[in-house]
Amino acid sequence: MQLNRVFRYEIPTAIEFGNGSIRSLADHVKALGGNKVLIVADPGVVSAGVVERLEEPLKEADIPYVIFSEIEADPDISSVEKGTDIAKAEGCNLVVGVGGGSSLDTAKAIGTMLTNPGHIRDYVGINKVLHQAAPVIAVPTTAGTGSELTIWSVLSDKKENVKLSVGSTYNCPTLALCDPELTISLPSHVTAATGMDALTHALESYVNKATQPISEGMSIQAMKMIAKSLRVAVVAGDSLQARHDMLLASLIAAMAFNSTRLGLAHALAIPLGAHFKIPHGTVNAILLPEVMQFNLIGNLEKFAEIASIFGEKVEHLSDREAAERSVVAIRQLKQDVGITQTLSDYGLKEEHLGFIAEEAMLSGNVPVNPRKPTLEDLKQICRAAMKKD
Repeated sequence: MQLNRVFRYEIPTAIEFGNGSIRSLADHVKALGGNKVLIVADPGVVSAGVVERLEEPLKEADIPYVIFSEIEADPDISSVEKGTDIAKAEGCNLVVGVGGGSSLDTAKAIGTMLTNPGHIRDYVGINKVLHQAAPVIAVPTTAGTGSELTIWSVLSDKKENVKLSVGSTYNCPTLALCDPELTISLPSHVTAATGMDALTHALESYVNKATQPISEGMSIQAMKMIAKSLRVAVVAGDSLQARHDMLLASLIAAMAFNSTRLGLAHALAIPLGAHFKIPHGTVNAILLPEVMQFNLIGNLEKFAEIASIFGEKVEHLSDREAAERSVVAIRQLKQDVGITQTLSDYGLKEEHLGFIAEEAMLSGNVPVNPRKPTLEDLKQICRAAMKKD
């Protein structure tokens, strides 16, 4: 870390974290001036009974609400339009998003469109939102995306088959209301994928060129918690301690990358997810060891530290040997939590690599990556991720 480097850290979202914290929802709605609430949730969260747990405190406090659940994985911009229209027609002035990244990203975008003119497409990019969004309370039910406090809403335009990202501090939730009890029923395969997404956030933020002292500390803490608890959360999902640790790790990792961006795993994950319908956490898990292998020489010291965090014995190794052990550790973690797929399993072929690499190279995550890639480098990372470990 350069001692004379200038950096900025900002997080406008308030955080309330703890078991049972969802019971305070009505108090927060009142404090934020909410007269009528739009609850944004995907159908799975509704059918799992999670939305009912939000309805209870609202009913007890006589706070009216409307439920909007027309959301799918990789939410389409049409969901933002529909949700915004419903909120305006019903007179809702506060949004509660509950679920994983799809629900929370949609909820944030709806909040943004309640106070900004035009269409959500107008705000694609970084810092293009004109006005502070309507109050949004984000309630995560997965431990991975960190969408409950990030500046980003990642959406899909399925007609054009592209992903769109809206990034602005105006797009951040007003409050992240994080209750580990809501993650207990998360299936093991989703726990694994979202946990690996959180790890990718922490790790890529830690090694990239935009890292700074505040984000570094949070990345290290998140990785330590993931190393301790991800396996347990996957194989013993009723462990409230493991669920607590993973939700907190995801939150802390998001606090890290919110100010630093990420790296090549996320740069490649966007086009791969858009074109081959690979779940975001899964594609990051598949890519992460291969990206680490490519990036090693860009920051040997930090990759050696990652190896140590994940339990590798590195005391008598050279920096290069110790850094190599970080890749071994993450490959083993990926296997242990049951993510054994390759990019080939999702239909990726050699003839696809050109346009995937070209789209990935446009990502803002490429310039901050610890090693500058060429198009051929990106293709080779994908080739490696097409093979079985």
